[in-house]
Amino acid sequence: MSAFKLRIVFASLIAATLALMLLDIAIGAVDIPMSDVWKSLTGGNVVDPSTSLIVRHIRLIKATVALLCGMALSVSGLQMQTLFRNPLAGPYVLGISSGASLGVAIMLLGSAWLGISSPLGIVTAAWIGAASVLLAISAVSTRIKDIMVLLILGIMLSSAISAIVQMLQYLSHEDALKSFVIWTMGSLGEVTGPQLAILAAAVSAGLLVAIATIKPLDILLLGEQYARTMGLNLRRSRMIIILSTTLLAGTVTAFCGPIGFIGLAMPHVARAITRRADHRVLLPASALVGAIVLIGCDLVSKLLVLPINSITALVGIPVVIWVVLSNKSFSA
Repeated sequence: MSAFKLRIVFASLIAATLALMLLDIAIGAVDIPMSDVWKSLTGGNVVDPSTSLIVRHIRLIKATVALLCGMALSVSGLQMQTLFRNPLAGPYVLGISSGASLGVAIMLLGSAWLGISSPLGIVTAAWIGAASVLLAISAVSTRIKDIMVLLILGIMLSSAISAIVQMLQYLSHEDALKSFVIWTMGSLGEVTGPQLAILAAAVSAGLLVAIATIKPLDILLLGEQYARTMGLNLRRSRMIIILSTTLLAGTVTAFCGPIGFIGLAMPHVARAITRRADHRVLLPASALVGAIVLIGCDLVSKLLVLPINSITALVGIPVVIWVVLSNKSFSA
């Protein structure tokens, strides 16, 4: 694809992102005319003051959360697929989601016994759980050379954590169990204004770290042996990539629950659109595609009154099936 066509692609992706955000803000339990949405966002006079309140303090926050989460999950998925050289790797492959789930399960079980539940407490517990997994993976990665062994250990750690979470679910009270199940369905509407500032700062930091990994990711595409001959410090690069993924996927999971298939499927859509393997192109394209799809899924989930995870699964599964069927390494 020529540079001119790439500019058109990126311009189209940006335009689609902005258009879907406006549409997501306009549509809800009470539809708001697009003219009122625009006036509310630009400071114009709106006939009904409550309309401006809904647009600025409720729907704009939710649309922004969808934008940030879509970008974060898609970029972290791209990093994991390149790091492990596996098209079916996703942002949660190292157990980050399981660690966050364990933190939330402990928090909710403790709330049932001690009465200490709060939305910020759940976010903090999820963050601590994800960070704990990062520390464990980091400690192991310093002693392991083969990246596939690290992948297997990450899957085993995730399974062990899931077993502990199941035990906590079995021991928890009915109300705590219901709260945990609802959390696992994912939600973009629970983030408040102050929490959005924390979410945006963490995701921005993760994206900046991801930008710093562009060159190592391009080198890793050619294999670890080639990367060593190029003088790349594999362990340091691996740690930076894992740190970025934890900041991105861990933050999203902490604030919105485990949102599936965006990080796994959307990097493949970006590759199909751009027809490039260069991460200078793939990383921003993945971010925009992830944002577009998650905002669209949020729009559909509002119209059908369904959990966001059910919509992302219906969108992402066909993409994963297409990847499996079109990848020669998976065929006999």
